Amino acid sequence: MESDENIPEGSARQEKKTKTTALTSNRNIFNISYPIFLTLIAQNIINVTDTAFLGRVGIYEMGASAIAGVFYLAIFTLGFGFSQGVQILIGRRNGEGNFAKIGVIFNNGLIFNFLLSAVLFVVLFFSLSGLMDLLVSSEKIHQASVDYLDWRIYGLFFAFANAIFRAYYVGITKTRILTISAVITAVTNVVFNYFLIFGTFGFPELGIAGAGMASVIAEAATFLYLLFHTQRNNDAKKYGLFNFEKIDIKTIRQVLDLSIFIMLQYFTSIITWFLFFLFIERMGERPLAATNIGRSLYILLMMPGVAVSTTVNTLVSNLIGAGHKDFVVPFLNKMIKLVLVLIVPVMLFTFAFPELFIRIYTNDWSLIADTVPVIRVVSGAMIFCAVSSIIFNALLGTGNTRTALAIDLASMVFYVLFIWYTAIYNPQTTAVVWLSELVYWIPIGIAGYWYMLKGNWRKKEI
Repeated sequence: MESDENIPEGSARQEKKTKTTALTSNRNIFNISYPIFLTLIAQNIINVTDTAFLGRVGIYEMGASAIAGVFYLAIFTLGFGFSQGVQILIGRRNGEGNFAKIGVIFNNGLIFNFLLSAVLFVVLFFSLSGLMDLLVSSEKIHQASVDYLDWRIYGLFFAFANAIFRAYYVGITKTRILTISAVITAVTNVVFNYFLIFGTFGFPELGIAGAGMASVIAEAATFLYLLFHTQRNNDAKKYGLFNFEKIDIKTIRQVLDLSIFIMLQYFTSIITWFLFFLFIERMGERPLAATNIGRSLYILLMMPGVAVSTTVNTLVSNLIGAGHKDFVVPFLNKMIKLVLVLIVPVMLFTFAFPELFIRIYTNDWSLIADTVPVIRVVSGAMIFCAVSSIIFNALLGTGNTRTALAIDLASMVFYVLFIWYTAIYNPQTTAVVWLSELVYWIPIGIAGYWYMLKGNWRKKEI
């Protein structure tokens, strides 16, 4: 018979289990994930529509959009990486119920990202053409890349701010506002792409420069909506948002202690992907065009996996903040099974009917034929990318960002060596070069999962 003194402990344990079950329930996972998914759709509609429209302009513009797009993404990951530190900290404080600190983290996150975007803008404004000249061998692709980025870099201010808003809403697990912001981003970008690339409805015909300008307009419209909605929301007072009386250096340092390794990890990851495109560019314009289509579809088809992995990041942080560390690994296993259910059918369909997707981007049948093997490799790589992303984001959610960076850097060494060997030293087909995705993601998944099972993440305090 259970004694009276054990009843409170048993009741507390039951209450703890009930709260954890609610936090990690399928309904809650869906409620958090689907707005993130829609946001990712919006962000990637920029990529898809840029590539699809520019595919109708010319092969050089399509190739340049790959180089310029990944270059911009590499710069953006610095601000996005910082926002991931903001998201982890907000998730932890939300789990603890320490709501007063959330506003301090958000406000200082906005300040830091604005200053960072300003510094990066100035550097790129004066050095962009020279950088592209060093990196790109084709004069036509060089000029088209500069035309795109000359406009695109203005979007850094809005994109960096939007990343902090996204971190805030994901961190407090109230992601529905991201649905509307996603629609605004997508619709604005598609409409202005059509206006500015082709010069319709009285707008100037700007070609690839119009794609860069349209992306900036879409990011600015999204920022204005997020700013307006967040200021009017009752949570703004609850958390103390938009209180910019002073910069809290301690909070910024605390975020940087987490995010500096994420920033480095994201930046180096995208830089190595940028190297991938530079190596492909030296194989010729057609391999680069096929690779750009593969990149666009790869990102687009991975959105369900990325949405789930972002949810894993914030829920792991919330679980630990609420004192439920024992539930982290079972939750991770559950999410791996979930992402496989989402990704495998997509992979099979894409593998079986690659032409169906490629024709979104081009009507050139020879280019379609060149791209089919790439898409089939991409289809297989999706599974490893999805599972490893889940594991990696769980690791980030624990706050062990230094370990995450070490794992990522080790994998990148093998990745860069593989693409150099298959693209430059001993040239193979474009599809073989794309096998580098397996070389990158498989070690990350294995090392990350081992660390979640055996590592000392349970002792980490942030």
